[in-house]
Amino acid sequence: MRRFLPVAAVLLFLSLACGSDQFNSPTIGTGSPTAFPTERVAAASPTTPPSVGQPAVASCGSGGSSGIGTIQRTGQRRFDAAPQRVIDPDKVYVAKMQTSKGEVDMLLAAKDVPNTVNNFVFLACDGFYDGLTFHRVEPNFVVQGGDPNGNGSGGPGYSIPLEISPKWRHDTGALAMARSSDPNSAGSQFYITLTPQSGLDNQYAVFGRVLTGMEVVRQIAVGDKINRIDVEEH
Repeated sequence: MRRFLPVAAVLLFLSLACGSDQFNSPTIGTGSPTAFPTERVAAASPTTPPSVGQPAVASCGSGGSSGIGTIQRTGQRRFDAAPQRVIDPDKVYVAKMQTSKGEVDMLLAAKDVPNTVNNFVFLACDGFYDGLTFHRVEPNFVVQGGDPNGNGSGGPGYSIPLEISPKWRHDTGALAMARSSDPNSAGSQFYITLTPQSGLDNQYAVFGRVLTGMEVVRQIAVGDKINRIDVEEH
């Protein structure tokens, strides 16, 4: 077992578990959440190009011979293996998540964490997340969803290797993959941090962050729905 912080190693390591490892919630310090910039070009990553605010050139199921435009929404919830490459790491991808509390736009780390982003984009475009719920909400910590079982025990039928980039940290609004105690066990469950959580850095794959809608994220409660997630390629 790896350690995060000397005082809270076990609690933090297992707090974002998915699959069969379920543990009590960690104790999270109180305090005001750190403000997160809402500008679409505002320092989401040192490698974020200015074109993120430009109109999309492709989106889920928009047609074309390759990429996310070819993915049709099937709503499938079980797969035999991880998806083939559908993104171009040199492009900019923005996920637009419609929830029962409103819309959240998230910049994806396609260049720096391509395999994890590819997995999320495929599942989103295929409709895997449509209608799923947020099964876990920890004030001042995270909101978590993406489990087809709705209780933190499920996934898409496969897992992906842990992928870490030092450019993407657990700041407020970080988008990351949940997993069990096995570092390579992430599948479909993801979480968004409500406050900075540096103790999770280098242990969980951060693959994006909120651009707009952090106020929506803070309103999410257990049982709220992910109506759908669309992805734009810029």
